Amino acid sequence: MERDVKLFSGTASRYLAENIAAAYEQPLGQVNVARFSDGEFSPSFDESVRGCDVFIIQSTFAPSDNLMELLLLIDAAKRASAHYITAVIPYFGFARSDRKDKPRVAIAAKLVANLLSAAGVTRIMTMDLHAPQIQGFFDIPVDHLEPSSLFVPYLESLKLKNFTIAAPDMGGVNRARGYAKYFNAEMVICDKQRKRANEIGSMTVIGEVEGRDIILVDDIVDTAGTLTTAADMLFDKGASSVRAVCTHPVLSGKAYERIMKSRLTELLVTDTIPLKQECPKIKIISTADLFARIIRRVYVYESISKLFLV
Repeated sequence: MERDVKLFSGTASRYLAENIAAAYEQPLGQVNVARFSDGEFSPSFDESVRGCDVFIIQSTFAPSDNLMELLLLIDAAKRASAHYITAVIPYFGFARSDRKDKPRVAIAAKLVANLLSAAGVTRIMTMDLHAPQIQGFFDIPVDHLEPSSLFVPYLESLKLKNFTIAAPDMGGVNRARGYAKYFNAEMVICDKQRKRANEIGSMTVIGEVEGRDIILVDDIVDTAGTLTTAADMLFDKGASSVRAVCTHPVLSGKAYERIMKSRLTELLVTDTIPLKQECPKIKIISTADLFARIIRRVYVYESISKLFLV
């Protein structure tokens, strides 16, 4: 007997879930979130999910209530006898804490993986993890979506001449190398030293940038300090233009102000996180069609790797 597919959304990602459902050509399922005066909440499904393949769409950006809501929805689906529960997490929060980089710190990404598994999820679908090895924190299937199929066509349409890919820090070298290999382009690295979290001490450029059109590639743009410092420095070194490709627009603190004041030509992001305000330098590319295609392929057990270019 063929199983029904049902798509549901948490509160934080409904704007994206509606577009995914439209691309999948199926309406979103009904979810109700009862809220109490003390701040607690209790989500529930307003329709049967018994025996269904359930896809729950929710990014886990701040506040942490978004993560808690996802956990409760997974638990509710499990207790309602859903056949298969996939957590579609466009932006996987807490991923930057993936190891002990100093004494007496938590490994938040591992803790979140444990919480999702304990809640009863049977599959994870996410995009551009801060560190790909986070997939190893799970003992269930993880579909790690690459945003290359979204960004590459746009970059090709620009028809830039002296095309050069740049990594904004040493941690982003592998990601940048993938784009450089695809475009058969040169690559440079911006080596930064931090004073503390969200504060850069110094930065230097490794590689030749004079007269070249630079594309900075990263997974997250948070305060935009690294990105704008790198862009300004690349211009000082003689770059013709500097664009940035960042999957997840966290954009906290003075990020919007920094982007507008910087010499960054353009910032290309996806809609895994909603923008807090409009910015003429920021271009958004939707992930909805890609997620819809992946959901369909996962349901019928087809390969998804051919959809990625880098």
